[in-house]
Amino acid sequence: MRRFAELLETLVLTPSRNGKIRLMVDYFRSVNDPERGLALAAITRELDIPSVKPALLRQLVSVRVDEELFRLSYDYVGDLAETIALIWPVKGGEREGRNDVPTLSEVVAELLAASRREGPALVKGWLDRLDPSGRYALIKLVTGGFRIGVSSRLAKQALAEFGEVPIEEIEELWHGLEPPYESLFAWLEGDAEKPESAALAPFRPVMLSHPVEDADFTRLDPADFAGEWKWDGIRVQATVDQGVKRLYSRTGDDISGAFPDLVDALTFEGTVDGELLIARPLADASGIEIGTFSDLQQRLNRKRLTAKMLKDHPAFMRVYDVLFDGREDVRALSFRERRQRLEKRVKQFDPRRFDLSPLVEFPSWESLAAHRAEPPLPMIEGVMIKRWDAPYLAGRPRGEWFKWKRDPFLIDAVLLYAQRGHGKRSGFYSDYTFGVWREEGSARELVPVGKAYFGFTDEELKKIDRYVRNNTIERFGPVRSVRADAEKGLVLEVAFEGVNRSTRHKSGVAMRFPRISRLRWDKPPSEADTLEAVEALITGPAVDA
Repeated sequence: MRRFAELLETLVLTPSRNGKIRLMVDYFRSVNDPERGLALAAITRELDIPSVKPALLRQLVSVRVDEELFRLSYDYVGDLAETIALIWPVKGGEREGRNDVPTLSEVVAELLAASRREGPALVKGWLDRLDPSGRYALIKLVTGGFRIGVSSRLAKQALAEFGEVPIEEIEELWHGLEPPYESLFAWLEGDAEKPESAALAPFRPVMLSHPVEDADFTRLDPADFAGEWKWDGIRVQATVDQGVKRLYSRTGDDISGAFPDLVDALTFEGTVDGELLIARPLADASGIEIGTFSDLQQRLNRKRLTAKMLKDHPAFMRVYDVLFDGREDVRALSFRERRQRLEKRVKQFDPRRFDLSPLVEFPSWESLAAHRAEPPLPMIEGVMIKRWDAPYLAGRPRGEWFKWKRDPFLIDAVLLYAQRGHGKRSGFYSDYTFGVWREEGSARELVPVGKAYFGFTDEELKKIDRYVRNNTIERFGPVRSVRADAEKGLVLEVAFEGVNRSTRHKSGVAMRFPRISRLRWDKPPSEADTLEAVEALITGPAVDA
């Protein structure tokens, strides 16, 4: 556990992406099997420890620590694992029982074999034997709450660098492998042949685009490119292989369980690429109505789905490419040829769940710019530009696909609430709820319209955190309410992609992808924007919280 604990601690404290990759590569090189494979499984959330849940950990610590002391400590630290690791008192002031520290493989093996009644007792014993760093790693392991700034794909990138192979090879193998990945590491170290994926319907690494730049229009011929709308959903890949059906995110995460209605409708053999949306049939049965991203958020990351949720927010896929036509790999064909195949294939799909992304005709870049500025539907983010003769290449090849998004909306809002962050931000107030002025007659009040937790630098974070602490008027657990009125308040310039009606906030609106664009220390809060100005930007129908 010591090396695993050291890895987690350094990952949390390392801000840069490349720095995190180097740490993981060094760990893979210096730690033997099966420890490194189990660490990889934990970081990529491929380990499920059913015998211990966060509520049981709270019960354990409540026996050792005064309830009010724990509440105040948790409020200050902002992270359950870190709080328990630091506050856990060992009887007699020293670690009880054996002085040796368990290995990661011992911990995992015993917990997987334990019942829900046995699991907490095991954890309690280990907490007494471990130091604070080890306790933190243990709690993260059993809860799966790895807020350490490492995504599953970043861990795969570290594997690719460790073995000096393309990440696409890792991604195609991943879903056919199981922890502790000994065959994978043997291949990456050159001690064995590349393992064969045993999984049916595997993930195929996706092709990505580059943001278009002004210089691109001077060197590219519009006749060489197709145009498509850029839909406001999430990129997915649907695949059927010998009856096995799977739905993947763009990073290769299997999200089939969250969208059973769409997966059940997969009746073709092959693999298609597209956009996951919410779509409802029109009342007159003449077609479908595409929902907003806020609609889609009601389905994302849900572990339990009700019949009402499936009915009110039906999953839909707008298909725009084909990778496997039946069992034939067609990625080497041109986009034009793949599109022609897709036009024939999509006729076999259930129209209540699938359709073909329409092309945007444009004789010139000026014509495409006009389409981008005035799309036919408000939930369109911009346009995609795809070279007609481009094969489907994994990764982000240059000169093949471009995205040209609409310019973001900007408003000036006032900071209302701040909440402690997680991981390396657990000591700072880094999650911000902001509001605008609602005016009724001569009365004005600030009402919340959104929440953001990025878009600012580390130095700006420190300044905002200091402002929050110095201007707190109320506390609600880890949340602080700050002074915000016409004379005193911090104005934030907020960028966002769209806004919809919603019951989530008191204002009745919710923003799409809000982020802090700029801190307006120079602007008085009385000059922040109004709710009326925000409502004028509404891009879709009402959305429930």
